[in-house]
Amino acid sequence: MALGKKKAGERREPKFGFAESLSGLRLSPQDRVSVADDDRPKKPKPAAKSGGGGRKPRGKSRKGGLRRLISRSVYWTAVAGIWAVLGVVGVLVWVGAHLPPIQSLEIPKRPPTITIVGADGSQLAVRGEMAGTNVSLKDLPPYLPKAFIAIEDRRFYQHVGVDPLGIARAAVANVLHRGVSQGGSTLTQQLAKNLFLTQDRTMMRKLQEVELALWLERKHSKAEILELYLNRVYFGSGAYGIEAAAQKYFGKSAKEVTLVEAAMLAGLVKSPSRLAPNRNPEGAEKRAQLVLAAMADADFITDKQARTAIANPVYTVKPTGAGTLNYVADWIGEVLDDLVGQIDQSIVVETSIDPKLQSEAESAIIDELAAKSVKFKVSQGALVAMSPDGAVRAMIGGRNYAESQFNRAVTAKRQPGSAFKPFVYLTAIEAGLTPETIRQDAPLDLKGWKPENYTHEYFGSVTLTQALSMSLNTVAVRLGLEVGPKNVVRTAHRLGIASKLDANPSIALGTSEVSLIELVGAYTPFANGGLMASPHVVTRIRTAQGNKLLYTRLNDPQNRVVDARAVSMMNTMMQETLQSGTARKADLPGWTAAGKTGTSQDFRDAWFIGYTGALITGVWLGNDDNSPTKKATGGGLPVEVWTRFMRAALQGTPPQPLPGGWSGSPMASGPSAAGPGTVAQVGPRGDTQVMTIPPASGATRPQPARANVRPEADSGLDGWLMDRLFGR
Repeated sequence: MALGKKKAGERREPKFGFAESLSGLRLSPQDRVSVADDDRPKKPKPAAKSGGGGRKPRGKSRKGGLRRLISRSVYWTAVAGIWAVLGVVGVLVWVGAHLPPIQSLEIPKRPPTITIVGADGSQLAVRGEMAGTNVSLKDLPPYLPKAFIAIEDRRFYQHVGVDPLGIARAAVANVLHRGVSQGGSTLTQQLAKNLFLTQDRTMMRKLQEVELALWLERKHSKAEILELYLNRVYFGSGAYGIEAAAQKYFGKSAKEVTLVEAAMLAGLVKSPSRLAPNRNPEGAEKRAQLVLAAMADADFITDKQARTAIANPVYTVKPTGAGTLNYVADWIGEVLDDLVGQIDQSIVVETSIDPKLQSEAESAIIDELAAKSVKFKVSQGALVAMSPDGAVRAMIGGRNYAESQFNRAVTAKRQPGSAFKPFVYLTAIEAGLTPETIRQDAPLDLKGWKPENYTHEYFGSVTLTQALSMSLNTVAVRLGLEVGPKNVVRTAHRLGIASKLDANPSIALGTSEVSLIELVGAYTPFANGGLMASPHVVTRIRTAQGNKLLYTRLNDPQNRVVDARAVSMMNTMMQETLQSGTARKADLPGWTAAGKTGTSQDFRDAWFIGYTGALITGVWLGNDDNSPTKKATGGGLPVEVWTRFMRAALQGTPPQPLPGGWSGSPMASGPSAAGPGTVAQVGPRGDTQVMTIPPASGATRPQPARANVRPEADSGLDGWLMDRLFGR
């Protein structure tokens, strides 16, 4: 059978010869495909014949690609723009959701202003967020609003509340200066912030500011926005509004300010606290020059006007002094709620403050401290002067209000030292003793406590008048124990001391703390004949328009707290303090005056409370940290301050006598009438006491047990005393 033939139904396997198998498996070049085939040079196609089809020129291909690129760029830019618009709308909607409904937004009313006037009707101080009255734009000199536009918002009349060009310009300037040198807020944005928002520097607040600025521009005209801005912007030193600022710094209405003054006011807005002319006149002047240059650049004024104004920077800035009237204003603010309740309208508070006396008191405290504070190591002082009916005529709460707002006349409580002794002696007088009653000035030992006099010397038998005028501690302690510390406390509270007093033996030396104003108030019964007089400063409160009276102070009821005879005796004794005692430096020609000095432990507090028939004045000097002074006593610097003030305060006032005129004990057997020997004296509890009367008692100044003694100062032992009694 032939090899190539196949039988039916027979399976044949393929057979390969050696050569045949190799040649049959080899691929031809045409069958082989490489990944690099696309990179192999291809045979050039024959050039297309003219008029025939073929490949387009290379230039046209490039133009087509550029068109596609531009088309795609435009497309994606449009898409991005749409998304950006949607994002901005979304942000505005989100910000708007956190604002009150636009339809409910109204220009808020100005917060109430509290105008405080003196007894003569002159303005003393203004309190409240909006100190000035509204001024119409048409009533202002034209260069005044233009000054604000020139320096704050040059495109005010072109933008719609937000100025993209201004923001871009500010951004470029800030980048160049590597810091925030310009702001992009418009006047409208600033007004929106002042009216509706806080001063927080957050993105949320800025977005709210933008939205409210757009709303303001839609609702109000440019003139209305500018007028609102000028009447609401803050100018520093507590002045809100252009009228308040002009009155504060120039003592005139905003309608009368000059060009250079207008430039200064416009320059304040950037940094009111830093550029206030009463604090930084040089900085305010430089800023005003920039404003004038900006006004010239905007063609609001001529170059000649700008140069003239810059060359003559005459600012009549009102001096602020120590600002002591602010202590009075603060005190009034504290009592207003009790007098009229919550204030929802502008009011005028009429006071008993005499501006002349206030000025004299300020000068007395500041000048005396400036001259002697270093010598005596005293940093602060306070003064209260009131009339016999309790009306406060002057108050100094510290030497400089700008440095410290703490009111040392009302709020501070300090140990009065021997200035408290009149309440001990009054208790003794009311118990039956007289100014000529004899008591022993001798060493005293109370279960280990041994009170001593300032000089550590003793004078033996002395009258109460002598003991009080020389501020003898042992006699005061003996009297306190004799009448009872609790009775002494009751007497002090009855006369007006409101502070808590500890009824212990040391109360006689004034170791319980009191305030200056309550101590002065407690002395008023000695000056007015024994009547209660509450310290007060507010006499009337009325609305700013004057059409409604909100409060009128009624006169205190004629409540007698001290018997007239006891007042007379106390005045007799305390007159001796100024004539021969610890306050001998006090000298008021033509006037009868009385009072008492006081010095607390380690010379920490120095006091003098002195009075005439017309005025009671108390002075305190010391340090806020309660550190000791350099032996400053009540008979020294406080008496000097008191004398300087009282001489000026009483100048031109006819002298008035003190109540009383007591001339001696009516009892023939009393110590004042007795000669040397013994005498029976009725004690405070009705008991009969046998006392030894030294020769010429009450007639001459007692002599100390040892020579060369200076019995002129108050106790410096209060601290030692408190340590021994209470472990302090």
